[in-house]
Order: sequence, then structure tokens, then C-alpha cells
Amino acid sequence: MIKIIDMRQGKDTGLFEKLVERDRVGKQDVIDVVGEILGNVRKHGNKAVLEYTGKFDGAVLTAESLKVSRKEMEEAYEKVDKKLLDIIRKAKANITTFHEKQKENSWFTTGEDGILLGQVLRPLEIVGIYVPGGTAVLTSSVLMNALPAKVAGVERIVMATPPAKDGSIDPAVLVAANESGVTEIYKIGGAQAVAAMVFGTESVPRVDKVFGPGNIYVATAKRLAYGYCDIDMFAGPSEITIVADDTADPVFVAADLLSQAEHDVLSASILVTPSVKLAEMVIEELSVQYEGLSRKDILDKSLSEYCAAVIVNDLDQAMDVVNRIAPEHLELCIEDPFGRLGYVKNAGAIFLGNWSPEPLGDYYAGPNHVLPTGGTARFFSPLNVADFVKKSSVISYTKQALEKAGDAVIGFAEYEKLDGHANAVKVRFKK
Repeated sequence: MIKIIDMRQGKDTGLFEKLVERDRVGKQDVIDVVGEILGNVRKHGNKAVLEYTGKFDGAVLTAESLKVSRKEMEEAYEKVDKKLLDIIRKAKANITTFHEKQKENSWFTTGEDGILLGQVLRPLEIVGIYVPGGTAVLTSSVLMNALPAKVAGVERIVMATPPAKDGSIDPAVLVAANESGVTEIYKIGGAQAVAAMVFGTESVPRVDKVFGPGNIYVATAKRLAYGYCDIDMFAGPSEITIVADDTADPVFVAADLLSQAEHDVLSASILVTPSVKLAEMVIEELSVQYEGLSRKDILDKSLSEYCAAVIVNDLDQAMDVVNRIAPEHLELCIEDPFGRLGYVKNAGAIFLGNWSPEPLGDYYAGPNHVLPTGGTARFFSPLNVADFVKKSSVISYTKQALEKAGDAVIGFAEYEKLDGHANAVKVRFKK
């Protein structure tokens, strides 16, 4: 079902490059299609959006029905199971509490001669959140994208999500959006949804930044739109790396590998272990648990193409492998996970111990599940409150302070041959 890769001799098997290459964003045919969609929506607004909604989602909508109504929201609350609503609200509380701790404050400092310097934080005014449809209802994505925006103080949170053929939206998605503070919801999917939020239409407002996961077309649209507005990150297929030793339970490890492999045919699940015996037991257990899961078409492809058991000499080499992969999710199912935490340089979210399965982070614990993928944990961080905030520097000098600094400023400006810059200081002291 999955291959064993022996790295005990230190040979590079091509594993790392293959994981990075899963990101198919950048294929010219996709870029061409998405570029055309962006151009049409930018030029024709609602007309293009409605045509694409009919073509790709099979839903016949009008400009009036594009936005979710208050009545639709009220009906969603009637349809959602009360137990699920309770779970959504508990998850909301955990996510909000965690992100409240990320908030930063504006600050000021003073110096000699009346100098005042500082930094002012302001929330973005309007953000867009994309929530995909497809084979899974990602209610949790609504919470993870909207709640940090709410904590940051964003006043207007716009959400787009593809409709069913009858023009409806999954009720749990609507309820999660309302509970999270989303101010308006539009029935638009795919690249056209990104385009509508980036450029604005007669119905959809233009946003300052676009957030949320999506397929290759959504991801490509976000990349191409970057610059017209900001985006959260360049996200690719989901992935998990599990470091396990002989103390790990192969049943747990197999379950956690499968939990990510079922996301997408490009999902990667990697076991890194110094124990050949454990690797063999996990592979055997994968076959057993696979039979009880429903998404076999996806699992067949992801497990055979992008999943592996990597055998290493010891945990030191295991951590080297982890830092090269820079995984979205990392589980340390070892005897002393806290002792190895300091060795982790690159990972989106780190789960310590056998009782911290990755789905806990996906739904409930509180930290954000929007994480860097495809090795980008080397330089990207999980989605957080700071992503919804902009910062402005504050500078205030008195005449006396500028007089002392003037020669230095003039010296820099004249060296760079920018006499206008130098003159802006000189002119203040000519009198």
C-alpha cells in the first residue's frame, strides 16, 4: 500500500523533491484558464460570475439570489443538528481563546529632544474568505478563517462558497459563518469567487485580502490576483509527517496517516522511524483500517503516490528529515516528545505525544488549521491574528531633534544623489 524508503545510508531518494512537486500550481493550461476567468469577472462583473456559476456549479442564480438572505440563514439554524451546533460553539470558544492571546498592541517610545517613535496597529477593513465545496463540507474552515479576523477587529468579513445545483449552501457552513461573525455570504465558487472578491462586482465588494483553501484553480487565482490585494499564503495539498519510535502504537500511527491521506489524491502522509518493525506493523494496520473508510478512490492514489515509511538510523536523523520536509502537520509519537521539540525547526503545527492526533488541531483544540504546505513552513507561519492587521510607523521630531539629525540625513541623501531629499531638511533651517 505504501512504500518503505531506507535512508539509513543517507542517500537522497528524491522524496523531498516529489513532495514539493505535488503543488501543481503553475501549470500553463491552468494559468490560462484562470487568467481568462479573472479577466472576464473584472470586466463583466456579476454577468460573468453568474455564467461561471451555471457552467461549473450547475446553479442558475440571479444577482438578487447571489447573496445568502436572512431567511436562508434562519432556515439553516432549523436544519442543523443541535449537537453539531453545540460542537461548533465549543470549537469557536477554543479557537477564539487561543487567538486572543496573539493580539498585539500599538506602542510608542520617546527619546531626547522630544523625539516620539511608534507603531500603530489597525485591522484590515474588509477581508474575503473562500470556503470550498467539493467532496467534503469544510465547516471548520469557516471558523479557522473568520474567527481570527473577528478577534483582530475586522469590521466586514465577506465569504464566498460554491452553491449546490439548487442554489443552496450547506446549513452547517452557514451557521458556522454566522457564529463566527461573517457579515455577508455569496454563492460563488472557484476562481470566479476569488476574482469577484479581488476586483469587486455590482454585488460583491472588493476586499483587502483573500483567505481560505481551495483546489488548483482557486490557488492559482489567488497567486495571479496577488498584488491587486493581499492573500493569506500559497497553500498546496495537505500533508503529515509522523516521527515514531518503538513506544508508538501502530494502530494510532496508521489512523493518523490515513486521516490526512483521505483529504486529496495529492495528500502526503510520511512515517519517519528508526524501527523497521514498527514500520511494518503500521503498513499492515493501514490495510486493515483502509477497509473501513469511505474515501477509497482518494486513498488509493495518495497512499500509493505520496505516502511512505522512511527508515532512519535514529531520532537525530529523523529530525533532520523532518526539517527538510518542513511538514504542514508534525506528530512526535515518541517516548519523550517534549525533549525533541527544540529540534524542530520547520513545521506548521506540532502535535506532541500519542494522545494528540492531528484531527484535534483540525477542528477543536484552538490553534489555527490553516498551515503552510509543500515545504513552505521554512518561511511561512500558521494563519494568525497578525494576518488580519496592518501596521503603520509613527515618527515625530521637534525642531531641535531634526537640527541634530539633519547633517546625517543630508549626508545620506547627497550620497544617493537625491538633492530633493537633502533640500527637504536644508530648507527648514535656511531662515
